[in-house]
Amino acid sequence: MKNLAVTGYKPMELNIFNNSDKRIEFIKEAIKRRLIPLIEEGIEWILISGQAGVELWTGQIVLDLKEEYDVKLGVIPPFMNQEQRWKEDQQQLYQSVVSQADFFRPLVEKEYEGPYQFKQKDRWLIAKSDACLVLYDEENKGTPIFFLQEVEKSQKKDLPVYYITSFDLEETVREIQESSSGFME
Repeated sequence: MKNLAVTGYKPMELNIFNNSDKRIEFIKEAIKRRLIPLIEEGIEWILISGQAGVELWTGQIVLDLKEEYDVKLGVIPPFMNQEQRWKEDQQQLYQSVVSQADFFRPLVEKEYEGPYQFKQKDRWLIAKSDACLVLYDEENKGTPIFFLQEVEKSQKKDLPVYYITSFDLEETVREIQESSSGFME
């Protein structure tokens, strides 16, 4: 496995409405804990479309991990200027991640035209990936369901899909709280 596509919820689907929300750090830690073993097993490229939430947080993590690991970040948005209607703090985060990515190119050199562009993006990511990592909980469907439906429809029936679930997030929170409170000492 060389290429890993990562996706998941947008911030509002997690009831996160600003970049200073403390839950983001727990989510990022859970993502990091899943990425490191995959990178150590040979993943070379992390591919994201750069959507706000899980994908941009993953981008930040990969950029940090580059200090220790030989891993590259590819950002392939579905269309040009996808961030133009986002809040300013999300736009700044997007620009920061994009400016440091090893590869950046919109899938099509057009502005937003319709929802079909998101399907195209999902299909492209699936076609270019050897595995996928999705932050997703079946009890809270949200937008990741569209990506997962495209995985089901794809020709890659044996494509590994790894999940970060609400249980994984709870476990990460518990472990961080225990280690920071001196519980483990």
